[in-house]
Amino acid sequence: MTVSIPIAVHGASGRMGRALLRLAGARSDLSIVAALVGADSSSAGRPLARDVGDEAPDLAYAAALADDVHPAVLVDFSTAAAFDRALALALSRRIAFVSGTTGLSDAQQAAMARAAETIPLLWSANFSVGVAILARLVRDAARLLGDWDCDIVEAHHRDKKDAPSGTALALGRAVAQAREAEFAKVARLARAGAAENARDPSEIGFAVVRGGDIVGEHAVVFATQGERVELVHRATDRDIFARGALLAALALAGAPPGRHELADLVARS
Repeated sequence: MTVSIPIAVHGASGRMGRALLRLAGARSDLSIVAALVGADSSSAGRPLARDVGDEAPDLAYAAALADDVHPAVLVDFSTAAAFDRALALALSRRIAFVSGTTGLSDAQQAAMARAAETIPLLWSANFSVGVAILARLVRDAARLLGDWDCDIVEAHHRDKKDAPSGTALALGRAVAQAREAEFAKVARLARAGAAENARDPSEIGFAVVRGGDIVGEHAVVFATQGERVELVHRATDRDIFARGALLAALALAGAPPGRHELADLVARS
């Protein structure tokens, strides 16, 4: 008999939140027990079925998690401004925490590190299984091509607010880590105007495209004299991110406290 893991979704009325509700509603191993939104959200009190369709559980969006509702995992896809509330809720209720919220500050990243001492936690800028594998390939390439130039090019839909994307920054950090460099010192987040000097061989460059309905594209380019290696991932369906987050939620339910990685979960699945 399949055991159904109860989960709550924070940021439930957003694009990713609705995808999580729809896909989880079609599974027998997960059950949505709460769909959380901000206190000032116009969605509060509205039945999920209006947005999600027949797959939605018989629930309404809520501004708070009821005391008699006990999710095993809180899945957060909200905003940087709402993130602290989600993490505080997970800590206060001792709930495993999965988050794909991007644009977080250093202080928020540090708060997650502290929280992982108490609860199982997984944060990723991108929940695509393909991107998780891409990050591993990028680390290997960065080590093997240590003296090659590296630039990261990303493209997303016109409404994405943060740039470079959280995924692009995570890939850049993977390159820096593999080369034993401090990311803040080697990251070149934008180029404009005439440079006084040639490109610093150690820098990791970033380029950003925003337009239309592009779901997400990331290319990590390693270049040297006469040749170039490109590692590319293109997403064409936003559901891949929701599926990856639900995979993480299943894996973290009942897991011990600590910081978990999506690529490790993929390897064990």
